[in-house]
Amino acid sequence: MEVVFSVLLVILITGFRVQGQGGLKTGFYSSSCPKAEEIIRATVEAHFNKDPTIAAGLLRLHFHDCFVQGCDGSILITGASGERNALPNLGLRGFEVIDDAKTQLEALCPGAVSCADILALAARDAVVLSDGPSWAVPTGRRDGRVSSKAEASNLPSPTDSIAVQRQKFIAKGLDNHDLVTLVGAHSIGQTDCLFFRYRLYNFTTTGNADPTINQAFLPQLQAICPKDGDGSKRVALDKDSQFKFDASFFKNVHDGNGILESDQRLLGEAATGRIVQNYAGSIRGLLGLRFDLEFPKAMIKMSGIEVKIGAQGEIRKMCSKFN
Repeated sequence: MEVVFSVLLVILITGFRVQGQGGLKTGFYSSSCPKAEEIIRATVEAHFNKDPTIAAGLLRLHFHDCFVQGCDGSILITGASGERNALPNLGLRGFEVIDDAKTQLEALCPGAVSCADILALAARDAVVLSDGPSWAVPTGRRDGRVSSKAEASNLPSPTDSIAVQRQKFIAKGLDNHDLVTLVGAHSIGQTDCLFFRYRLYNFTTTGNADPTINQAFLPQLQAICPKDGDGSKRVALDKDSQFKFDASFFKNVHDGNGILESDQRLLGEAATGRIVQNYAGSIRGLLGLRFDLEFPKAMIKMSGIEVKIGAQGEIRKMCSKFN
């Protein structure tokens, strides 16, 4: 039954050609580089087979790219002043996967496929490899010619209140529904003790743990992240299925088992809380939102943020350097 549903889901999501997403369209490379998507998929899979944690890295890389200068591959540029070196981006991973795919594509179709599109396609492939839904990715992005470390300082942060998170998403044309849905990317991936340990011991300088943490889960987190322990120790953002892209992340948030403060806060605010409950399966009925159907829509919307098309930008020869 699950297999049948998955097949139907792929047909539902990929069975139409998206036009006009900021001037993008699916199948953009069907003539200029017909094997582009196939090569990117195979490259992501090869890296994923060696290290499944790379899937979350690629998803996060695309997200961080889109929130600064739009989805234009500006996150990939090396150099001290580039956004890649901004504090919120220092833990990003997956650059070598994008570079690997780009090298192969340049050999086959020189100057045809943008780094920005490779990022968008690799993010989709990472979700699929993690047993998540597939979708048709609108392509045709050009690579940006600006990468600014200073502009990356306003990325969404784990300590942001819901109001601040909402404002950052609204600024990019994304609403409450998109916010909660995209945070569901935390279904896969890990974070460092450093980014949430304050919740476990001295939350808001009270000397106590964050009261929204499930009391049964708190000792487990404290054992993994001792008060004066190694801040770089990694913890799964979804304690039940960190390598499977599914809705269990929302069940965890619903039960007080969210790791990041910004994730757990989604439940406590009326507008976002309803969406969390819906994805967690706490609201029954035919109108209930399905995370595996909604996530592709939110990703297509996000991947159209401030895209450069046509004569804008460039097609980089190397993703880490401007032409």
